[in-house]
Amino acid sequence: MNADVQKYWNEFLILNSAIPKDTPYQVWFFGNTVEMALELARLVIKGKKFATASLAAVNDIKPEEAPIPDGYSAVTDFHGVPMCVIQTAEIRHLPFEEVDFQFASDEGEGDQSLEYWRDVHWRYFTREAVELGIDFNERSVVCCERFRLLYPK
Repeated sequence: MNADVQKYWNEFLILNSAIPKDTPYQVWFFGNTVEMALELARLVIKGKKFATASLAAVNDIKPEEAPIPDGYSAVTDFHGVPMCVIQTAEIRHLPFEEVDFQFASDEGEGDQSLEYWRDVHWRYFTREAVELGIDFNERSVVCCERFRLLYPK
């Protein structure tokens, strides 16, 4: 949390007076690189990306980063500059090999195909699993989160 994020959140609350001022929210960025964080946040703002995936095992290790049903998030770039506010709309847990075309398309990345999604996420999850010392395979559980862009609109 930094002053810029807090200011951004307060601006969001002013425009959304029905949301209580003490509503908790998470602060995070997409991916693990400067480029990925910016590119994916921009896809959200453009309305092309309204889903994201994480490994359930990673969420178990880092519960403070796990999505929360109906939870709010201030999404930043890699350096903590706020980009948008989203709200979790759906969380489903299923094996990697069972993620379907519709979810892959909703992630809004690449050509939005299931093949692209599987390739990119296989590589990402494999690296992440190695870094954290956990197993990853086609039966590993993926947390499939859909969200709504709330700010900016």
